[in-house]
Amino acid sequence: VYRRAGSFFSDSALSALGVPADAREQALLAAFPGAVRPDILAGTWTPAATDGSGRDREQARRALDLLNKAGFGLVDGVLRSMKGGDALAFEITVTNRPQERLALNYAQSLARLGIRVEVRLIDDVQYWRRLSAFDFDMIQWTWPVSASPGNEQIGRWGAANASRKGSLNYAGVTAPAIDATLQALLAAREREDFVAAARTLDRLLLSGFYVVPLYYLPDTWIAHGRDIVLPARKPRYFLSTEVLARRPAAPAPAN
Repeated sequence: VYRRAGSFFSDSALSALGVPADAREQALLAAFPGAVRPDILAGTWTPAATDGSGRDREQARRALDLLNKAGFGLVDGVLRSMKGGDALAFEITVTNRPQERLALNYAQSLARLGIRVEVRLIDDVQYWRRLSAFDFDMIQWTWPVSASPGNEQIGRWGAANASRKGSLNYAGVTAPAIDATLQALLAAREREDFVAAARTLDRLLLSGFYVVPLYYLPDTWIAHGRDIVLPARKPRYFLSTEVLARRPAAPAPAN
């Protein structure tokens, strides 16, 4: 039912997943060589997938290889910096039980790599206070997006908001290529330019690996009575109650 997210604009024309960069996108990136990974630029990148067992040794080996290249190594079962010897450890802050269950599962997987993760469940007041002050290591978050992303993207990814308390740039993104692409997105007047800017933004965010993509529902589930009629032609996103109709009540049987 759920799908693994592989784009910040999943299931839309704005997604760069599986789509090679066109001439417009490459022109936007010309001033920022190397800002996008080659496989993401070519549209061949996909999120890593396990075998579903929870103990995928091949993926674990790949992860350890990457960590070794980044300067970490296993010492008595603990992943440590090979320079200073500090253990790789961080905290996941959650505010409800569903988040906690997911975080504990993630922590268990990372523990097999020697990474120590503490999951901290706090109340809503503390949670929002800490988010506002960027006082966290990792959180679970959703950035809803419409079919026409705009100014809100600056609040999420703009460098000016990376340290502004109360902003939604929780990942602390500060990248000149992203700032330039955000301006191109807002300045676009033709559909082709708008799509190119959105896909370029998608590629830059994916290349930065600012988040661990989770999952999403590709469909909208609606429970309705038998007397409610759905439209023959449904909108692609966000089915509104304004397009629903009610069947006329059946006439009462004659006595």
